[in-house]
Amino acid sequence: MNFKLIKNVIDLIEEFENQSLNKSEVSIDDFKNWIVSNNNINEANEPNWSGKENNRSPESVISTLLVHMNRYAKTYSRSAIFDSDFTSQEDFIYLINLKAFGEMSKMDLIKKNVHEKPVGMQIINRLIAKDWIDQTDSEVDKRSKVIKINEKGIEVLDNQMNKIRKATEVVSGDLTQNEKMELIRLLQKLDNFHQPIYNMNIEPEDLLTVASKNIK
Repeated sequence: MNFKLIKNVIDLIEEFENQSLNKSEVSIDDFKNWIVSNNNINEANEPNWSGKENNRSPESVISTLLVHMNRYAKTYSRSAIFDSDFTSQEDFIYLINLKAFGEMSKMDLIKKNVHEKPVGMQIINRLIAKDWIDQTDSEVDKRSKVIKINEKGIEVLDNQMNKIRKATEVVSGDLTQNEKMELIRLLQKLDNFHQPIYNMNIEPEDLLTVASKNIK
């Protein structure tokens, strides 16, 4: 029996537990993900990037690449809705959410898409004007409205879904299945970090201060 290996594994588990003290419960999947995230990149396979020789930070590169990916995705989305009744990619994203999750309040739909209220309301009003969604009084709060996709909205969405699916496939590029799963894991981790901060509706002048306090 290789006792040295067993001791190394125990030390690794202890390190994982020390870094997970703020979690009420951890699983074997958490441990495996932790091993991957902490041992996947080292000096031998660390990627290169523009400006690295001038001490450009990894955080700067990540932020820039995320912006680039968003812009690439938008260009493919514009192609997917070319010569259709859709005005923007937000139109079909809002419809997809309503079809998937059912009726909800306007603000719930806007928050689900991480939009500011004025922008979200503009999109919703456009969908109402096109007669793709219906709005009714909320049974919970009569002062607010709930919206849902109607048959016309489902039809126009279904007619465009082949091109929309093709656009989402192109965005993933030539990533392997394992790379896609790893990217999903990392993006979900980032989303789990940012979403609670976004939901706090912090004023712009305080946002960076509050958000940076959540970084370990």
